[in-house]
Amino acid sequence: MRIALAQLAAGSDKQANLRRTVELTAAAAAAGAGLVLLPECSMAVMPPDGSPAAVAYVDALRAAARDRRIAVVAGIYERAEEPGRAHNTVVALDSAGALLGAYRKVHLYDAFGHRESDRVVPGVAEPLRFRLDGVELGVQTCYDVRFPEPTRYLAASGAEVVLLPAAWLHGPLKEAHWETLVRARAIENGLYVAAAGMAGRPFTGCSMLVDPMGVAVVRAGEAETLLVGEVDLDRLRAVRRTNPGLENRRPDLYARWLERTAAAPASTSAAPASTPEGQPH
Repeated sequence: MRIALAQLAAGSDKQANLRRTVELTAAAAAAGAGLVLLPECSMAVMPPDGSPAAVAYVDALRAAARDRRIAVVAGIYERAEEPGRAHNTVVALDSAGALLGAYRKVHLYDAFGHRESDRVVPGVAEPLRFRLDGVELGVQTCYDVRFPEPTRYLAASGAEVVLLPAAWLHGPLKEAHWETLVRARAIENGLYVAAAGMAGRPFTGCSMLVDPMGVAVVRAGEAETLLVGEVDLDRLRAVRRTNPGLENRRPDLYARWLERTAAAPASTSAAPASTPEGQPH
């Protein structure tokens, strides 16, 4: 499978973002990709104002997928039931424009002095999984990569590639954290991680496709760009034979350890500062 990573520099203008998304989707299809992955918040870098913008945006993505015969996975905001709040959602469409599923971000970016939870409602469902062109794929979003559990769940459930749309904010050591975490999730689970980051400040970009040994197949800098990389399942199987980490797990022990930590006192760390309005992660 060839995966395109569309490192988009989205702004607050949904129509401008959509036009650029359609252009990048067409370019990905022309490059022979079977799937194009766009960043988190590719619809807009601010949650919607309550309008039904997400429905129209996804309809346009369906048309682009169908016209170009390419699967599309993209981050959007959808209106939540709570007034003035949204879900940070990733939608997955096949090459006929049919909905493969959606994932609402579970871990909200309440860290490094930001509070995504002030405007976004967290998801509660398990990560999205689907099969496309003979490859098992899973989906998570940005800050989720700091938590090993979702990727391990996806890998143990059969995922061979994790799709990770992101809008990773720039900051001290943040680029190093991003690359380390993406590579770690790939290595410890013996799978590919396709990570599409948002371009343009205040974001880091740095999209990459990382193989099961942690090697970057393709990697971007900070500017808007389109990358195309190959997922090789023979490579994945060979790595898993050499490093059978999934087979060597001890979930029986981990379950007991987790029971003990659940009974431990809660952390008393201070709450993070408030997020500047509209700044996603």
